[in-house]
Amino acid sequence: MSRPTRLVLPAVPLHIIQRGNNRGPCFAGPSDYLVYLTLLRQYAAETACHIHAYVLMTNHVHLLLSTGSRTGPSVLMRRLGQHYVQYFNRRQGRSGTLWEGRFRSCLVDSERYLLICQRYIELNPVRARMVEMPEAYPWSSYRANALGAEDPLVTPHLVYTGLGRHDIDRRAAYRHLFREDLSEQLLTEIRRAGNGGRPLGSASFVDDVANTMGWRPAQRPRGRRRADEKQMP
Repeated sequence: MSRPTRLVLPAVPLHIIQRGNNRGPCFAGPSDYLVYLTLLRQYAAETACHIHAYVLMTNHVHLLLSTGSRTGPSVLMRRLGQHYVQYFNRRQGRSGTLWEGRFRSCLVDSERYLLICQRYIELNPVRARMVEMPEAYPWSSYRANALGAEDPLVTPHLVYTGLGRHDIDRRAAYRHLFREDLSEQLLTEIRRAGNGGRPLGSASFVDDVANTMGWRPAQRPRGRRRADEKQMP
């Protein structure tokens, strides 16, 4: 059975999800998170991928990035995966795969969904009840986007910079967005798009992607939800 086409378009934001094999841990301690972020920054620069938001959870990773190349994200994730797995296996005295197959991804409508997707990513630790507030979690982009903490990995998207004329105004407007919880409908949309590899956005955005790439969405089976769509952080 052939793999589904991965949808990537230059300059269109891409939400990437990579999970640990069998939901197993991908990080065992602070040094692991730091190594992963160092490698991510290196390979993002080498592949011209700009990271707008990220969160490193215990057993999975979310990234929101944009690129000028259709192959950039795949090259980034391949290099990152290979080198981080080698490091992690040596450190833990283990062998074999660490990740759950291919990373999952979906294109994101920057006009309507980019900041929603950023909130979804940076609120992962809160939904997982690891922390009460997003700023309390050290392994995400929230403190850079919302508080101005130095993070050389983060490149603000134009939609983010449009929140205000000055940095202090942008950060205040961004923090204001977090006062309202994401609805269950939005959470479901984001999870279905990420798990299914379909675009996240308005009907016109989905149509534009389909016309540009000659892609048609697969028909979703009716009935019960897929297991990986059930209440994931």
